[in-house]
Amino acid sequence: VARDAVGRGLSVVLCEKDDLAQGTSSRSGKYIHGGLRYLEYYEFRLVREALIEREVVLEVAPPLAWPLRLILPHSPEQRPRWLIRLGLFLYDHLGGRKRVPGTKSVDLSRSPEGAKVRNSFTKAFAYWDVWIDDARLVVLNAVDAARRGAKVLTRTAVTSARREDGLWHATLTDSRTGARSDVRARAIVNTAGPWVEQVLGNVAGVNSDSRVRLAKGSHIYTKRWWSGDHG
Repeated sequence: VARDAVGRGLSVVLCEKDDLAQGTSSRSGKYIHGGLRYLEYYEFRLVREALIEREVVLEVAPPLAWPLRLILPHSPEQRPRWLIRLGLFLYDHLGGRKRVPGTKSVDLSRSPEGAKVRNSFTKAFAYWDVWIDDARLVVLNAVDAARRGAKVLTRTAVTSARREDGLWHATLTDSRTGARSDVRARAIVNTAGPWVEQVLGNVAGVNSDSRVRLAKGSHIYTKRWWSGDHG
């Protein structure tokens, strides 16, 4: 947001109470994807927007993002093969794919990808998503925002913000020294992620009828048990 705003000619101060990418931005799955499973819930717009953003990241940050080939074995007990293929066709075309290959069928009984898979799985699909160094992407966005004129303050919390005479009056506190400074702004963008309600209530003193519903994703890490660069 800071990089986009300063690029439009606005005067920008970015405050991060800890370090850049301290929270959610460094604890993701390192994975930019359109959300293949969301197609099952008819979330076509959500998938399209995510796939378009995937292309944007590949274009602007090629050293930090690269395509990842994924093998999806087909389980007849779960969904018919034609339905999976239809979903992957939509996945290939909803976002205007330019930089990643399209879906292909894989014969697990003959291909190397099937060597470590149970014999009951004979067919699979190979599709692509994108791997990302998420924390580095955050840092480089902040570096570019600063290069364009934004003031980037780490270890600095916004401890209070009040609206007066059409402007926000905010107090910034350095967590290392306790030093305080004041800024005035026409707008404040609250990008506190899971803590967005705490910032609204405790910092800005704003009561909102809207509530954030937190979602939790569980990832299981195992030793690599297959050969190849695919997932």
